Amino acid sequence: MAFPSVFTVVTIAAALLSVTLPAHAVEVTERETVRVCADGNLLPYSNEKMEGFENEIARLIGEDLKKPVTYYWWPQTIGFVRNTLRARQCDLVMGTASGEELMQNTNPYYRTVYSLVYRTKSGIKAESVGDPSLKDARIGVVEKTPAVNLLRLYGITRTEPYQLNTDTRANNPARDAIEDVAAGKTDAAVIWGPIAGYFAAQQTEPLTVVPLVKEPAVARLQFNISMGIRSDEPEWKHWLNDFIKRRQDDIDRILLRYHVPLIGPDGALKTAATFEPPGYRMDQYRAPTPAGLSGASTVTLAELRRLIEHFPDTRLIDVMPAPPRPADRPAPAVWVPPPRRSLPGAVWLPNVGYGSLSGEQERYFRAGLETVSHGDRAARLVFFCEPDCWMSWNAAKRAVEWGYGNVYWYSDGAMRWQEAGYGLETVEPFAGGASN
Repeated sequence: MAFPSVFTVVTIAAALLSVTLPAHAVEVTERETVRVCADGNLLPYSNEKMEGFENEIARLIGEDLKKPVTYYWWPQTIGFVRNTLRARQCDLVMGTASGEELMQNTNPYYRTVYSLVYRTKSGIKAESVGDPSLKDARIGVVEKTPAVNLLRLYGITRTEPYQLNTDTRANNPARDAIEDVAAGKTDAAVIWGPIAGYFAAQQTEPLTVVPLVKEPAVARLQFNISMGIRSDEPEWKHWLNDFIKRRQDDIDRILLRYHVPLIGPDGALKTAATFEPPGYRMDQYRAPTPAGLSGASTVTLAELRRLIEHFPDTRLIDVMPAPPRPADRPAPAVWVPPPRRSLPGAVWLPNVGYGSLSGEQERYFRAGLETVSHGDRAARLVFFCEPDCWMSWNAAKRAVEWGYGNVYWYSDGAMRWQEAGYGLETVEPFAGGASN
């Protein structure tokens, strides 16, 4: 479950545990669909447009089981478990703190930590809340969370409180805390890591996010996160534990793309560089991609929308390869390739995402970038194709190496954009020269 559930009040939990469950349990082998309990408006975890990282991980589960994923939406506040999982409206809560007694927990699939957030240009260089530069700072904090205890530990009293339990359909106090830092209303904030990393990346004001791994253990800022199921479904738990073990790298890639601070078994922070190869991808271009790209900013669907909204001059570059002429249609026979449906306003530069480019392909790519950027190496360039498409990663990497300084990689691609309910338009290949 997402952020609010980590700190459920004990008395509420006791009351909910008294609910009587029906006797029959539907085990994993009998399921028609993967029924997920989720909040429809709680990014970065989930929303009805499937833009959250829990949506992405649920999609992996469905693909693994070869079954569709369906959702039962309910605001994640008091009564969430009672009205969803325990009412058998759904069978899986994607995120819950390990040890939470409202549900049976799977093995944890990530461990994360509270984070300190401040404006990069503020002059603050803190790696701990105890840093002297924060002594007189006004710090935002969500009430009734371990962050409050941490501030008390250091004797910090100039705080800006934000409400914990709220209706997520209208409010997201932790997001508000990050936005207030960006706006200068507060000097810093100590917020649950997944929320801090995700919303900090969306601000136009550069923010520094420091996972608080150096704080005293007594503060207890790190938590294991598991999936939640009912207690009478051992086969379902066994299958999910096996899935987590087999797909841990894929899960980590998703979480890192959403800027979730991940703590490995050795206590060290995991980074996107863990999954980044040293060179270009040379074959098997449709396969799980890295979590990020050095020198570029990796953006999720929601982050891309926000980028376009705040920076209308953002250039979208689709590098999906053009389908080749079928072998049974040799020249001079007429063959019209199928149209490419892409993001509105995108420029299509097909066949420039291969690991090795011919001289002609490289000239075409360079000419396309020069035209799209209007010769400005600082232009915002967003590269994409489809999900699990290494060609967009290759193309973005090449642009970075050619000196473009504001490169973004949108790894979800046009398919995810359309699945979220946003329109596509037909595009033609850039006409600056041959791309084959």
